[in-house]
Amino acid sequence: MHRHSYKGRKFGRETDQRLALIRGLECALIENQSITTTLARAKEIRRETEKLVTMARKGGLSNRRLIIARLDSVSSGNLLVDVVAPQIKRDSGYLRIERAGFRKGDNAEMGTISFVDEIDYSKAEKPAKAEKPAAKPAKKPAAKKPATKKPAKKEAK
Repeated sequence: MHRHSYKGRKFGRETDQRLALIRGLECALIENQSITTTLARAKEIRRETEKLVTMARKGGLSNRRLIIARLDSVSSGNLLVDVVAPQIKRDSGYLRIERAGFRKGDNAEMGTISFVDEIDYSKAEKPAKAEKPAAKPAKKPAAKKPATKKPAKKEAK
């Protein structure tokens, strides 16, 4: 069978599991600026994340909604559009992958993927925790009158 037009790595997973893995790694990368994972995973999320960063740099409501939909995370999508994308100073090649040796357990080749430009996350506005309003004293339900049974009528014979 030919290999043309097959894109992406399978990672030995079904489609939904693979998409969830990639989305989770992308969210972790956006939130932490750098992550260490296997080299194959790093290469795969670079493809997807660079496209998301390009969309975020263009801006606009429709691009923001697309990014949030692809990440499945509103907080990561907003962080990418509002904090990360404005600080990137280049047209492409936003991420770098550095080899990080081999994993001890299974000897898998590891890599660290990170943004090339330094990102300052202190500009991110942390939402203030909304204070709960003071609990109102619960009103006691009105006491019900005890139901009185009416005496049964004697039938006339």
